[in-house]
Amino acid sequence: MKNNRYEELRNADHRYVWHPFTQMRTWLDDDPIIIERGEGNYLIDVHGKRYLDGVSSLWCNVHGHRKFELDKALRDQSERIAHSTMLGLTNIPAIELASGLTAIAPPGLSRVFYSDSGAEAVEVAARIATQYWNLTGQPRRTRFLTLSEAYHGDTVGSVSLGYSEHFHRHIESMLFPVLKVDPPHVSRFHRGLSPDEADEHALQAAGELIEQNREELAAIIIEPLMQGAAGMWAHSTRFLRGIVGLARAAGALVIFDEVATGFGRTGKLFAAEHAGTTPDLFCLGKGITGGYLPLAATLSTEEIFEAFLGEPQEFRAFYYGHTYTGNPLAAAVAIANLKVFRDERVVERIQPLISQLKSRLAERFAVHPHVADIRQWGMMVGVELMDDSQERRPFPYEHLIGARVARAARKSGVLIRPLGDVMVFMPPLSITSAEIDLLLDATLLAIDETTISPT
Repeated sequence: MKNNRYEELRNADHRYVWHPFTQMRTWLDDDPIIIERGEGNYLIDVHGKRYLDGVSSLWCNVHGHRKFELDKALRDQSERIAHSTMLGLTNIPAIELASGLTAIAPPGLSRVFYSDSGAEAVEVAARIATQYWNLTGQPRRTRFLTLSEAYHGDTVGSVSLGYSEHFHRHIESMLFPVLKVDPPHVSRFHRGLSPDEADEHALQAAGELIEQNREELAAIIIEPLMQGAAGMWAHSTRFLRGIVGLARAAGALVIFDEVATGFGRTGKLFAAEHAGTTPDLFCLGKGITGGYLPLAATLSTEEIFEAFLGEPQEFRAFYYGHTYTGNPLAAAVAIANLKVFRDERVVERIQPLISQLKSRLAERFAVHPHVADIRQWGMMVGVELMDDSQERRPFPYEHLIGARVARAARKSGVLIRPLGDVMVFMPPLSITSAEIDLLLDATLLAIDETTISPT
């Protein structure tokens, strides 16, 4: 593309677009990468330069860009109908997808409520849980327990559940209070406890808090095995089973937020499978359409669903929904996505790639003087950078080390997006062995380049 066309697009972006999670003063001084198209695991900018999509276009792309089967499903459905409401109507793709999701979800989840984003899926779960207790004669159960630094989306309800000081301090007055307990990562990484000791410490704290609030506790909500936006904080299956058991012993519901961890990211189709646990409410998004279209789902047990049944004058219905709930285009692509998972045996195919990631990280990153921690579940990885990895002394925030490493990696044709100074690797599941090496080599080179002169 000619430079004058790039300049037109850049100027228009700077003039009209407000980007998410972006300090726009910095953005307006920059020359952005403007993506024109995608091809496989690569994004291609308006100049024709190719970049490996190292974070799956914000953790949602699964099979690469322009996947034939997903493209075809989108085209075929567009020739039938793009959208019709599910208020008073239904549609074929939404019906078929619901059947498909319940067939692969953890046992006992039999009903599907659609929404448009992961944050909404969580919002739906919280509202269902609260109304469920009202409908079943326990209206005092209104409190939720979540993990410190959890992230469950950016609607007001989901922010309340997953509050982050860095992201949400300016809207704190809008939020409702929740109970918070530190996950094992805090004790392991920041207090030097062994993994088993950290699990015990976290479960003891959770048990005490749950017991203190057992009569008011509506549900716990957790990102199973990996807290994504916290900085890829990992926890064990032991901790997950333990906190689920504590919640159930108190009579509370269990909500799993698998918006980020679902659809193969942790090495199984869903993270819950690692621990052999089934939640009462199950939130899905991101990879549900293979990263093609906005769609999310909240799955529930039949017991919860039946509590909402009654005569119209009883007003037991779940009064929630949006214009594009159960959108046929998105649902059709999601059906094709599930078929690709089955036909291409995706979860089985990625196992050697997961092992490759683990070994390369241990060989090359773990020995780096500025790598303080490596956290991995399957194809989800966080590498935490610090000024002094032994003393756990971070780089000064104003040095923006993570952002600078990501920028430096672009020179090697790799796009990554850090969480602070945690370098995140979450590539499409279609990534190849050679592309994993490219992803890691480019990042390591960028770390070296950036930390030589961190200011």
